[in-house]
Amino acid sequence: MNDTDQQTQDLSPRQVNLLKCIINEYTKTGEPVASEVIDKKYHLGVSPATIRNEMVELADTGFLMKEHSSSGRVPTAKAFRFYIQNLMSEKALTTAEEVSVKNDVWDYRKELHSLLQHATQNLAKRSKMLAVATTNKGDLYYFGVGNLLCQPEFFGVEENMDLFSKFEEFSFWQSLLDKFRVLEEEILFMFAEESQEKSYFVSVFGDFNSQDIHGSIGVIGPRRMQYEVIVPQIRYFTTLIEDIITQNHN
Repeated sequence: MNDTDQQTQDLSPRQVNLLKCIINEYTKTGEPVASEVIDKKYHLGVSPATIRNEMVELADTGFLMKEHSSSGRVPTAKAFRFYIQNLMSEKALTTAEEVSVKNDVWDYRKELHSLLQHATQNLAKRSKMLAVATTNKGDLYYFGVGNLLCQPEFFGVEENMDLFSKFEEFSFWQSLLDKFRVLEEEILFMFAEESQEKSYFVSVFGDFNSQDIHGSIGVIGPRRMQYEVIVPQIRYFTTLIEDIITQNHN
């Protein structure tokens, strides 16, 4: 039994439903979620006292945490991983969206530098997050810093400095590429709090490979990003880039 299966067994159906509502509300507002809000907006068919008790239980098991002096709770990285693995319904790109992405980068397909530069810019525009691409050749591309700084989670100067300082450390990006090799994941989710960092950001990346080129492309943003939209975008970008660089080497 893996950790996800164990977590599913540990939560009752009512707790799963409640956690989904809390994540939905937190994703929309970015604010700690109070039991009163859940009771009024989501009509779960249980008393406010029951909702409060269940939220305490979810906090005790690591799915919720209290933030500052607020009476509300916020979902933890554990909660979002549970949501991604068990509850999320991906919103696949339409054919028109796929064609649009391909058209936007197609003219740059012959040169890897231009391809990744424009792909990163395009992903930032579509995801409204900070998009980053890197390769085992030491290349690094990022676009959409303004997208990130517009999010309330990134208003803190100290947290921003810690995050952006990582961009200048190739070892950080090399470790990202190494994680794909070790874990063999199609999409990699890295939550800051899981590495004992204070910021509530998450990195979501996919990898692409072709002969001697190994790279990744993805986004960095607040933990409450819309994964059901972001993940299919990243999956399509990685597939498209891998197909293009493979064709260029043939």
